[in-house]
Amino acid sequence: MSGKPKLHYFDARGRMEAIRWLLAAAGAEFEEKLIESSEDLDKLRYDGSLVFQQVPMVEIDGMKLVQTRAILNYIATKYDLYGKDMKERALIDMYTEGVADLGEMIMLLPLCPPDQKNTKLTLIRERATNCYLPAFENVLKSHRQDYLVGNKLSKADIHLVELLYYVEELDPSLLANFPLLKGLKTRVSNLPAVKKFLQPGSQRKLPGGEKSLERARKIFKF
Repeated sequence: MSGKPKLHYFDARGRMEAIRWLLAAAGAEFEEKLIESSEDLDKLRYDGSLVFQQVPMVEIDGMKLVQTRAILNYIATKYDLYGKDMKERALIDMYTEGVADLGEMIMLLPLCPPDQKNTKLTLIRERATNCYLPAFENVLKSHRQDYLVGNKLSKADIHLVELLYYVEELDPSLLANFPLLKGLKTRVSNLPAVKKFLQPGSQRKLPGGEKSLERARKIFKF
């Protein structure tokens, strides 16, 4: 039996992509069991695999973990990406929550009604350039170290770099005034495990577009 983590989700980024990024950055190989129909999802629900009846779900170390933050925290702890003490973990959590705030806005953008999309895009650009990106730039500027916390790679750096890729997909110009963030993105992207994950043909998911959204609607019935 394989000892690799097994990821249960549909073939898209969604709430699983941060988990893929974190495992990949840790150098941990993983398998994916794709949910391709509502029947596949119901099977997981009925056999007791989903504590709260929802995915993502990751089978790891004999457990079936759900809830994205719980999964990410376990992986970060397992692979030493969660700081050396309580204070560092608190900072890592704080920065990770900031990443999640902006990331959630971007992730939900495809669900926005067409007549509201431009308004949402304007809001995302405003929040990115006036709040979140300056905040992270200032953290790096304040200590002039390579990473956000303790001058060591943590899950906060990985989640932030993932977010920076999404921001660039929306509008490459948004990072223009944040040289330290661009430097962090380059630094993390050049780590061997991350560099491999960013190559074509990896388990990284690309933007899904309408086909991905339609697939999600059929599986999750929304």
